Amino acid sequence: MGYELVIFDNDGVLVDSEPLANSILATYLTELGFPTTYEESLRDYMGAAVHRVHDLVYERTGRRLPEEFDHTLQERVAAAFEREVRAVPGVTELLGELSALGIPYCVASSGSHARIRAGQSGAGLGEWFEEEWIFSAEDVGKGKPAPDLFLHAADMMGVAPARCVVIEDSPLGVEAARAAGMDVFGFTSMTPAEGLAGATACFGEMKELYPLLGLGV
Repeated sequence: MGYELVIFDNDGVLVDSEPLANSILATYLTELGFPTTYEESLRDYMGAAVHRVHDLVYERTGRRLPEEFDHTLQERVAAAFEREVRAVPGVTELLGELSALGIPYCVASSGSHARIRAGQSGAGLGEWFEEEWIFSAEDVGKGKPAPDLFLHAADMMGVAPARCVVIEDSPLGVEAARAAGMDVFGFTSMTPAEGLAGATACFGEMKELYPLLGLGV
């Protein structure tokens, strides 16, 4: 089908940032006395808004994270993104094709606006996204797997949910897209296809996304 809006997740889909971000998160939680491995961070928090970290830590330990947690985590992630993050291979070519064809696209990420922009800047993708095309869980107060963020993005972009497609790499993101009534293509760079149950289709490289989007390339 021909989609009227392509909604991209940011971390792991546009920006190769999931390994770095989850390593930083696991290290910080461990420093605070909540031992967390990199693999556990991926399993529990990949694709999630930061409130999920607070919720799960409290649920499991009965202890609260410090008030400065969000700010310190954001500072560490932003600094690392400026030094080390890269665009996912093939993304700039895909964005160029969508732009040339006049197909609207946007970002809907569980990360904060500051984190989204830090990742895009570090990866050299900032020029591809106007401010009004960037949506964060901050805007709706509830992150994935709730559908709120994707529904908000569709509403702000003026497209019915059924005419949108989401590009995701996390189980939480796939769940949120399906709950929003949208098709979703799962990117298997970090999570195998069997971990993205519910995706309309899965792909392993950006070039495989062209026919799924009906671009005819």
